[in-house]
Amino acid sequence: MLLAASCRLVLALTLSTLSTCAQLSFAPFDSDATPSAGSALAYDPMTAAGDLTLRCRGVVLHGSGQPIVLAAIDWIGVANESHDAFRDLLAAAAGTSRSRVAIHALHQHDAPVADSTSEHVLRSRGLAPGCFDSAIVLPAMLRASNAVARASTLLVPLTHVGWGEAEVSMVASNRRVPGTNGAVRAVRYTATPDPLLRAAPEGLIDPLVVVVGLWSHDKPLAVLSYYATHPQSYYRTGIANPDFPGIARFLRDQALPGTLHVHFNGAGGNIGAGKYNDGNPTNRPVLARRLAHGMERAWNSIRKTPVSPADVSWSSEAVQLPLATHLNPDELAASLRRPSPALYVQAAQLAFVQRRQQQAPTDISCLRLGDIRILHLPGELFVEYQLAARLMRPDLRVAMAAYGDYGPQYIGTEKAYSLGGYETEPRSSGVAPSVQRTLFPALQRLLSQP
Repeated sequence: MLLAASCRLVLALTLSTLSTCAQLSFAPFDSDATPSAGSALAYDPMTAAGDLTLRCRGVVLHGSGQPIVLAAIDWIGVANESHDAFRDLLAAAAGTSRSRVAIHALHQHDAPVADSTSEHVLRSRGLAPGCFDSAIVLPAMLRASNAVARASTLLVPLTHVGWGEAEVSMVASNRRVPGTNGAVRAVRYTATPDPLLRAAPEGLIDPLVVVVGLWSHDKPLAVLSYYATHPQSYYRTGIANPDFPGIARFLRDQALPGTLHVHFNGAGGNIGAGKYNDGNPTNRPVLARRLAHGMERAWNSIRKTPVSPADVSWSSEAVQLPLATHLNPDELAASLRRPSPALYVQAAQLAFVQRRQQQAPTDISCLRLGDIRILHLPGELFVEYQLAARLMRPDLRVAMAAYGDYGPQYIGTEKAYSLGGYETEPRSSGVAPSVQRTLFPALQRLLSQP
């Protein structure tokens, strides 16, 4: 009995010591994600970098299990094996596992794409990898890994988190303009010169920009923002640039010196600035100021609350996305023997098919910060997923980052695939309409974690 009592005392003292010592800590990181001049961007050769370089930014979080890494990068996408490899690099730098790393592209179009699976598809057939050449993006991936490693040595206590939100006016509009029968009669792309299409109603959007602040005592060291829209004002300039979200992010950096602004694109697959942008280059700073103004008002509305290790957790699910029936591997392989303007689209489709044949899972995850939930999703996700997630847990504050693994490309709702429109065409989406029946329950499970 004495031994048992002694063991209980030792255990109680040990738990008390662990409880006292347990502490959340974090550090922001920032690295240059711009490739070298002459590299292939997603659409054109790069001639120069813009005044604002492409960035990879994020935070490393310690104190709740293995470290957590959140990262956002100014690329059009990070897909397939490149998405795995990039997460592995950041995980190794932070001393954690791949499943606790979320990396999301902002989807700017004057930017590179990382997809080593598509590269292999092309090289194995003796074809030039073009924009999928890993040599273009690997230096930036290594710079990001080094930045995470440095940040992991500069951790400071995470004492408070905060949530703020505000409406953004005259930026986002739904790209899918319906006709009288409900089917898509036209796609209002991000730059829409047609005044009649611009005059159509704004349509379904999420008007809110959300900001999540991370404090060390009285100092906010990082702000994570979330807003759902395609980020293009105009592109195919040959000049690598972060477009209007990058300018908005820069403006907020200047307004809050010493606080790193990390911006994530929400579920903006069917959202763009087309109603408010005819493609004139002068609209880029206009859209940037409107987004920055929304970010500012969201920051001014923030509710700051203390946070402890018990308030923080990470949940993830590895899901199998249903493959679109139009993606036939034999037909795609045959098409690559007849080079055409669609060569790189077909290579990317075959790459995604191969990943699905290998049963490679797609990770989705959720970070809990008190009553805040931040969801991490793949592809060019439709805004309906973001809105549905909020409705699943109206008692919580739910934000979403999409454009994780870019392999599936567009991910529509089940109904959307019957309505036409570019986003759900065979060239644009690699998943079956039943994808909603995979993702909705997964979101519900992640949001229901205690």
